[in-house]
Amino acid sequence: MKDYFQIVRAYLIQLNYTIIQENAENGILVIENQNKDVKNLILGVAEPILIFEQHIFKVEKPSVEIFTLLLQKNRDMIHGAFVLDETGKNVIFRDTLQLENLDLNELEGSINSLGLLLSEYSEQILNFSKH
Repeated sequence: MKDYFQIVRAYLIQLNYTIIQENAENGILVIENQNKDVKNLILGVAEPILIFEQHIFKVEKPSVEIFTLLLQKNRDMIHGAFVLDETGKNVIFRDTLQLENLDLNELEGSINSLGLLLSEYSEQILNFSKH
């Protein structure tokens, strides 16, 4: 049986991410790489999938306009999507990958998608967080 936690961990180190927290028992890794605009990205190894979650911002005053624009932006995203947590006020980037055939390029692509999203959409995200 493969130790997917260690495989993911090794890929992250190879990709020069700093592991700032880890819990092998629960399958949780928290990573960052300031050069790639990734901070406190949570990865959950939950066989058969790898889950990525990154808190983006809190919506102080939820509105149809904000949620419509976020849903429209989802269409442009290469990997992952904007989602709401159970409170309906926290916007999170979320992505999932299959662990069985996971490779370095696939993992890197998902994380790079988040970095690209944050760099290209940062002004809009800041505006949303003010509402």
